[in-house]
Amino acid sequence: MSNDAGLLQSPIEETHDDEVFDHPADQLKEKKTSFQKLRRYDSLDLESAKVLGHHDRGSKALEWSVILQLAFQSFGIIYGDIGTSPLYVYASTFTSGINHSDDILGVLSLVFYTITLIPLIKYVFIVLPANDNGEGGTFALYSLICRYAKVGLIPSQQAEDSDVSNFQLELPSKRLKRASRLKSKLENSNFAKFFLLIITMLGTSMVIGDGVLTPCISVLSAVGGIKEKASSMNEERIMWTSIAILVCLFMVQRFGTDKVGYTFAPIICIWFAFIGGIGAYNFVKFDPTVAKAINPKYIVDYFNRNKKDAWVSLGGVVLAITGTEALFADVGHFTVRSVQISMCSVTYPALILAYTGQASFLRKHEGFVAETFYKSIPGPLFWPMFVVAVAASIIASQAMISGTFSIIHQSLSLGCFPRVKVVHTSTKYEGQVYIPEVNYLLMLACVGVTAGFKTTQKIGNAYGIAVVFVMTLTSSLLVLIMIMIWKTNIFFVIAYVLIIVSVELLYLSSVLYKFDQGGYLPFFFAAVLTTVMYIWNDVYRKKYYYELDHKVSPEKLKEITTNTNFSRIPGLAMFYSELVHGIPPIFKHYLANVSALHWVLVFVSIKSLPICKVPVEERFLFRRVEPRELYVFRCVVRYGYTDAHNERHSFERTLLERLKEFIKEDTWLTQMQAKNGATTEKDSELEDGFDNKQDERDQDVKQDGEREQEDIVRKEIELVEQACQAGVVHLVGENEVIATKEAGIGKKILIDYAYNFVKKNLRQTDKVFEIPHKRLLKVGMTYEL
Repeated sequence: MSNDAGLLQSPIEETHDDEVFDHPADQLKEKKTSFQKLRRYDSLDLESAKVLGHHDRGSKALEWSVILQLAFQSFGIIYGDIGTSPLYVYASTFTSGINHSDDILGVLSLVFYTITLIPLIKYVFIVLPANDNGEGGTFALYSLICRYAKVGLIPSQQAEDSDVSNFQLELPSKRLKRASRLKSKLENSNFAKFFLLIITMLGTSMVIGDGVLTPCISVLSAVGGIKEKASSMNEERIMWTSIAILVCLFMVQRFGTDKVGYTFAPIICIWFAFIGGIGAYNFVKFDPTVAKAINPKYIVDYFNRNKKDAWVSLGGVVLAITGTEALFADVGHFTVRSVQISMCSVTYPALILAYTGQASFLRKHEGFVAETFYKSIPGPLFWPMFVVAVAASIIASQAMISGTFSIIHQSLSLGCFPRVKVVHTSTKYEGQVYIPEVNYLLMLACVGVTAGFKTTQKIGNAYGIAVVFVMTLTSSLLVLIMIMIWKTNIFFVIAYVLIIVSVELLYLSSVLYKFDQGGYLPFFFAAVLTTVMYIWNDVYRKKYYYELDHKVSPEKLKEITTNTNFSRIPGLAMFYSELVHGIPPIFKHYLANVSALHWVLVFVSIKSLPICKVPVEERFLFRRVEPRELYVFRCVVRYGYTDAHNERHSFERTLLERLKEFIKEDTWLTQMQAKNGATTEKDSELEDGFDNKQDERDQDVKQDGEREQEDIVRKEIELVEQACQAGVVHLVGENEVIATKEAGIGKKILIDYAYNFVKKNLRQTDKVFEIPHKRLLKVGMTYEL
């Protein structure tokens, strides 16, 4: 797939019917000029960069009943991770015990303000509105930036794409000038473009790594609570029980987010009711004075007393906001409003009550800090709470698994991830996907981490780094969006950086301190995934530029087809290629070996735009390859990064219907060109007066032209239908890439070994688009890059 740097306006100057001209002849001349401009372009560059509107779920006004249903579903998908954090936050923060009673108030104050600032204010009210037509995650932010500035490195971007600030119908202002300056710096700096792409890949990789660590720590923490009542459950048995639960969780993913969400949502609601209720009970029973922790003075006192130890303990506090990035990544499964409702009405109050109740309990029982959660549960409620805790921890894993599927789907569509099968699991809600290969790789990674680390302490160190690193990257991209796209007042941007970004950087510095204690794990995951993504993206771009440099020119096509050895065979052929800008070189290779062409040939280029969805009526864009008697067409099929590609027979049927419509429009356009040219010549001959009989002759000519046009259209459509009846063949170009003999050792390793290894172990084009094997013909060619 490929990406556009900007998709805003086309430089084609179209003439509109409501424009006023001083003289009829001027109008004809203007129309003729307009037609010539339109026909001048042989490629589909301009049309393929133009989308009239985005009809997506993110912009629709949904009914409140649907919003509330989605809000209920979101409990089972989004909040399991952040909701189960009370299982281990205090234990992870006070690893060496509690030194002073007021340290509990300091940590409670830190937890309160951290949850309020980052999940609630930053994500729910600032980051969620920065979604890309309903889709969230790191790649959604990156694609949003690419639509407003020419910073994309994916090679199908066009030089004609317009700069948004230069076409804005706004009066000059300081904010607009600031946005333009920032855009100009980004667009003129290759380093900035590479840096944006790399940090986007790195952030995506960290979220995927988070998807591995969340199930491990959540399930281990919950299952470990059984030691309170069953001393025979040692560390080894807890580990194997956790692994069995994780395997079962990944096996049910194929049923889809919709079914999983409705199944899990009631459990998480019960969980929030339990932790909120028990928290309120403990708050009243043990020490209601912990409410004074709302005063941030206790944070200052905590740092004054503990110095470096307080800074190191921030690595435990930050676990209170784990799963927050999933809240943004999973917004594509729901809507912004539904997530805001569920967070503000249930999740946030329940979490604050839970942490406050645990702090109140610890004020009277400082020695139980390592088992705070289970020790603070009233006796009769232990077993019901244990069962719900295990269930909630399983669901916590679901949040990151769903988020991982979403962001891989986005990166796949934008050309930054190797081809994998994407299954859309819901016909009712868009954006709910399942990726089988990724699901099983995540399962293996989770089992490996759980078996390797065995306890939550080291996993917690790794977990914190992944969480804070992704949050910091999100903030960096969000600042660019604030300045460049939203044109936010600079004082609000500065306030955001000073308050929220500085807090995230403080947490990041703390979690990095534990790098050697398990913190290296997310960096290992991120390094592997980022390397795979970069290799795929880099070679993909090189291959695209090779095709662009060696594409078949119109003159060369005429030369090939006029060859006496060349013949036509019955049927219609669809030749698939990634090249948007012309006819790929593999076609020349095909003709050199076959010397035959079907009655009708359509070059199909699949192109992904950096938007959520492309309406079906705007998806197919055609151009006829001259001469007309060849019956060769080029077609760009545009997808958004959440559109389904494997449409089976509907794709073929829709393409042929759009082709027939194009034939009608193209014939009309050709006739209009000829007629306008003739009319202009007649006007110049009749400048001194008008012939009364001319109108009658013109009317006869018009009727003859219309009949001729209808005959041409009818014959061409009949030919297309006859070709379809004779059989539709799908020709897929399978390009092998090798490094040139002059290439350096690094380039040879990158292309010959790394890229080809990844390619051979993943799905081919025909499997991704589910092309029928009986009508599939693969055409191979080797590219030297």
